[in-house]
Amino acid sequence: MAVGIKITAEKKLAEDNREHLKTVALRTYSSHQKQAVNDEQIAEFLPLVRKLAQRVATYLKPPLAFEDLVSAGTIGLMKAARDFDPSHQAEFKTYAYTRIKGAIVDELRDFSLLPSNLNKQIKDAVRVSRKITEETGTAPSDSDLAKELGISLDKLHKTFENARAQHFISMDGFGDEQNALVDLLAAPNATTPDKQVERTELIDKLSEAIQRLDKRRRQIVVLYYQQGLTMKRIAGVFKITESRVSQLHASALFYLSVKLRQWQDAK
Repeated sequence: MAVGIKITAEKKLAEDNREHLKTVALRTYSSHQKQAVNDEQIAEFLPLVRKLAQRVATYLKPPLAFEDLVSAGTIGLMKAARDFDPSHQAEFKTYAYTRIKGAIVDELRDFSLLPSNLNKQIKDAVRVSRKITEETGTAPSDSDLAKELGISLDKLHKTFENARAQHFISMDGFGDEQNALVDLLAAPNATTPDKQVERTELIDKLSEAIQRLDKRRRQIVVLYYQQGLTMKRIAGVFKITESRVSQLHASALFYLSVKLRQWQDAK
């Protein structure tokens, strides 16, 4: 009985949040020109706003409330609905994803999440990892990389997490924000022919790089991006702490980024 009551309460809360976000969004842009996407279609994408906001909160643990991120993303969704031009033959889902994420990232840019001295640590880790990979043909283990850098394993894991945050905020990917690693793993397919070709090439290389990860990291990448599990749920699957899942996730993204950057530089 208690479980049933809890599930009912959670559903009610989700419905209330959905209606609240819809009301905020419609009020925010009610004075603008007629939207290309109707209100019901907009409401269908509100869960995407929360999903992206949750991903940011998981990645960065920013000095902002979760609802602040949701509000920023909702405004991005409304702008996407207002500005979307279906004659360009792009799917609204793809366009909305980009605008929602962009709005959330813009909200974060006002906060100094990565002190300048951390950039050097990240660059050093990338440089040494690439060097070892080129010399041995395989990516170094975390312990080997930490030893080569002359830092503790804990500090290396923190560097991985900072690199993950930097990558998410900068959205610079590999020279084109559409090819950012996180987008390749999670975003909808590109729609223009040239983007499709480039994306297909990158995904092939990404798949190859994922296969070269150790089993645990590979499983976490699959569960997080393909199955949509939260880090908390993944921790339950592997019976490890959520903090450890976050470390392994950040480590996996770091090595995948290094591998894909090597491929890009070799083109």
